[in-house]
Amino acid sequence: MKHLIEETAEVVDAIEVGTADDQREELGDLLMQVVFHASIASDEGEYDIAEVVRGITDKLIARHPYVYGDAEVPDDLDASWERRKKAAKHRDSSLDGIADALPTLARAAKVAQRVHDVGPDMGPAQDEDLSISDREAGEKILSLVRRAQRVGVDADQATRAALRRWEAEIRAAEQS
Repeated sequence: MKHLIEETAEVVDAIEVGTADDQREELGDLLMQVVFHASIASDEGEYDIAEVVRGITDKLIARHPYVYGDAEVPDDLDASWERRKKAAKHRDSSLDGIADALPTLARAAKVAQRVHDVGPDMGPAQDEDLSISDREAGEKILSLVRRAQRVGVDADQATRAALRRWEAEIRAAEQS
């Protein structure tokens, strides 16, 4: 897993600040990891790369009926995608399917987006002024991390614990 995670991070770096050559190289390295893991699974009799490709194809067709079928283009493509995804995966919670292995801040952003899609009134910061620039948001987050570090608090672990509590509240609210 270590190499898969590293290659994924290198793809992100190449897309954000690299050249087209960097992107092509890093995407190739990531694809090599996909093929490698599919090869291991094939050797163990679980699935092969052809099944992975078929799965992607089926998923794209099912989640884009307005491209591959006769459906009208929905007003909110993201919400429409999430509804079809939730139905296809038989998920009980809007939080199901968010990878636990995501970095804490990325996971928090994903949870916040899912909560917003379901109902923007659920969760922290609901009564605060929502106008904030990218720069200001980044600086506030960095300031909190620095403050926590100065007093011996592991900001990542503290955020992950707070995120787990918030997720439990969300799941409880969804059940009621």
